[in-house]
Amino acid sequence: MQIDPRGPRFGAAVTSVVLAVVLVTQNPWLLAAQAVVFALGAADASPYGLVFRRFVRPRLGPPAETEDAAPPRFAQAVGLGFAVVGLIGFVTGITALALGATAAALLAAFLNAAFGFCLGCEMYLLIRRLQPGRIQ
Repeated sequence: MQIDPRGPRFGAAVTSVVLAVVLVTQNPWLLAAQAVVFALGAADASPYGLVFRRFVRPRLGPPAETEDAAPPRFAQAVGLGFAVVGLIGFVTGITALALGATAAALLAAFLNAAFGFCLGCEMYLLIRRLQPGRIQ
């Protein structure tokens, strides 16, 4: 499936704001909500993607090019992993773990939102290249 690459960047911008608020407020419930968003995004049902397709994309016009949906879905799964680690930190009272995992997720989201560099997407492509039997 091909997607508009501006959609994941929009989602990364929203995610950056949410995760920054989590860091400032140390609110585990907000991190849990973002974890649900990551899980839905990994399942190709991102609420932020829906907002983009419904309200933002019609105002932008068609994309100049599209991209494969698999790398952004993988990136959402990676984000989910960091959010879960952050939640574990909050639940166990290990604040440094909670804030560190949240900060790492924020960094990745910000890189995508601000510079169009999807760290999780690059991880996906690297893993694919390293698989045995793949032609380089």
